[in-house]
Amino acid sequence: MTSPVWHPFTQHGLGEPIPEIARAEGAVLHARSGERYVDAISSWWVTTHGHCHPRIMAAIRAQAGQLDQIIFAGWTHAPAEDLARGLTAILPAPLAHVFFSDSGSTSVEVALKMALGFWENRGTPRHRIVVMDHGYHGDTVGGMSVGARGVFNRPYQPLLFDVASIPFPEASLEQATLDALDAECRQGPAAFLVEPLILGAGGMKTYSPAVLAEMRAICARHDVLFIADEVMTGWGRTGTLLACEQAGIVPDILCLSKGLTGGSVPLAVTLATAPIFEAHRSADRARMFFHSSSYTANPLACAAANANLAIWREEPVLDGIAALGARQQQRLDALSSHPSVRNPRRLGTIAAFEVADPNSDYLAAMGPSLSALARSRGVLLRPLGNTVYVMPPYSIEDPDLDLIYAVICEFLER
Repeated sequence: MTSPVWHPFTQHGLGEPIPEIARAEGAVLHARSGERYVDAISSWWVTTHGHCHPRIMAAIRAQAGQLDQIIFAGWTHAPAEDLARGLTAILPAPLAHVFFSDSGSTSVEVALKMALGFWENRGTPRHRIVVMDHGYHGDTVGGMSVGARGVFNRPYQPLLFDVASIPFPEASLEQATLDALDAECRQGPAAFLVEPLILGAGGMKTYSPAVLAEMRAICARHDVLFIADEVMTGWGRTGTLLACEQAGIVPDILCLSKGLTGGSVPLAVTLATAPIFEAHRSADRARMFFHSSSYTANPLACAAANANLAIWREEPVLDGIAALGARQQQRLDALSSHPSVRNPRRLGTIAAFEVADPNSDYLAAMGPSLSALARSRGVLLRPLGNTVYVMPPYSIEDPDLDLIYAVICEFLER
């Protein structure tokens, strides 16, 4: 029987197999048909400590017997209050206010609306947003507008608003990026939005903490809000809790999701500094922040996030992340001399490189070919065009990490 399910980022006309996963544990997925798959990409970058982490699963079960859902407009509940306090305790102090949503895309939408509302409510409206080339910030209309234009969003171009874009800071060309940002900031935009240190869907392109720090300084000099999209980079992926830590900066607005619940259930937050919150606080109801979703701060999701915070507080998570980064580097080094490997690089637990291929865009045939080979060998891999990356859960064991790289080596030899 043909499934009625319409899958994301899937061309059903190709008839490619779609495995049905029945259960998961750690870094391993088990299909209903019995196959075992190593999750080399953390199921789209969300799973941090491992699938079905016992502490997180227990928290969800306990919460399910207490409170499932409650409107969050003018009402509250303990899991959300505890989570907000926990986040403000673990994150930089200026980020004092927590707004809940339900995905990375919506956390970015919230950030954009906060920035525009800040300037509007101060009586000095600004509407321009500055972004970086190759960025990706989600698939909602606002998220597409501030992301790179191309095959992802070409059919929806009439809906997208204009943004100012600066070049990615390629090695030895960083000053051109900084000069472009400085020029844009002189025009008085509302905000600059960026993925810190590494651009995910744009091809795992990395740049230095020094460049990130200087971009923050430029925005501060020109009184332009700085928005950090740490949806993918947060929760340890780059080797620190936040990527911004490595540059010694604090954004005005911070977007978090994915690993917020350890990857177990959907939840997102957008954190803002006091001035942004205060610009919306008033006796005038017309100046409130007009954003919500039906499931804002869902208690089950907040319980999962609280369990994740407890793991970060009480367990040596960063030690495990450092160890995984070193294990990734060893295997990446072994690949780096292959004639088809270009620009091998690692940031925290993320390893990536390009495969020499004349077609390097997102629809390059290489991607489906490697995915198919990996699936046949018991590995879930999903390249970005000709960019191969490995971003496993932190709990992955060496035999499974070896299997991932063995599959990649087999593909390169072909």
